[in-house]
Amino acid sequence: MSPAGRGSRGFVTGTAGEEKTGRKADRRTRVTVLVALAANLVIAVAKAVGGLVAGSPALLSEAAHSVADSMNEIFLLAALRRSRRPADRRHPFGYGKERFFWSLLAAVGIFVMGGCFSFFQGAEALRTGADEKLGGYVAGLIVLGVALLAEGGSLLRALHQVRGQGGLADGLRDPALRTVVAEDGTAVLGVCLAMTGMALHMVTGQVVWEACASLAIGALLVYVAYRLGREARDQLIGEAADPEASGRIRALLRAQPEIDSVEALFTMKTGLDSTLVAARVDLVPGLDSERVEEVSMRIKRSIARTVPEARQVFLDVTDRPARQAAKSPAATGERGGA
Repeated sequence: MSPAGRGSRGFVTGTAGEEKTGRKADRRTRVTVLVALAANLVIAVAKAVGGLVAGSPALLSEAAHSVADSMNEIFLLAALRRSRRPADRRHPFGYGKERFFWSLLAAVGIFVMGGCFSFFQGAEALRTGADEKLGGYVAGLIVLGVALLAEGGSLLRALHQVRGQGGLADGLRDPALRTVVAEDGTAVLGVCLAMTGMALHMVTGQVVWEACASLAIGALLVYVAYRLGREARDQLIGEAADPEASGRIRALLRAQPEIDSVEALFTMKTGLDSTLVAARVDLVPGLDSERVEEVSMRIKRSIARTVPEARQVFLDVTDRPARQAAKSPAATGERGGA
């Protein structure tokens, strides 16, 4: 290999058509988030008033759940707006990871405002007891019935968008949409738990049923917050591209007649629909510098066509022994951390 060819590197970026498609998807997601926000704001007020009137711990837990969801929708709206900002000198790879950051805040909000308050309400009900009148039960169940319809409608809207964006596998890649689906699904299940607890309290006169419903709602919210937070964490700290996409890139590189060996392949998601690709390759001997540049540009364009989300592609031409590069977990695809 010509010494002039060593260290040849460069990049290609995504097309305007891909960016336009992403913005259309964002507009649909924004509508879904706004529908969920409007439903949660109305429901939160109704649940809070009903819970205070009826003295129901389960209903107050659901009110806290709706308040947490409302705050999270505001976070998600910020994520949608800020993550599409163009790259600049300070952030040369763009602001795509903003979406992951705000989704992490949403998960923290679910845990603190929803889960912890629900646990508190359940424990407080077990400690002090509760005395509700028939009118309080009826008012609480009516509020929860209306909430079930509203939350169910919001969930159907979110699931409809997921189906329109390729089903569960592709539609739930968007952390904003994934969070809305998780929140609405959890809300529907939480309302059912609260209704069951109130009904059993009314029939048996034992507050333990309603307290257990609050504790169950708290446990559900903590679990959902953990799952959402873990996914956002993985994406924030630099998650690799899907194995299938990495496999296609590696196969494409190995198929090039000018490449003697692929010594390392590194990928990292820099946004919802953007991935950074860096490959260390060894070219066959005898290529002059002009030929190396031509080959590099052709390979990078091929990668961008094969994997549309590969917005930045870097090639490093080197003669580093493959056995040394193979030891790198990033190059082999091994995972680390908890």
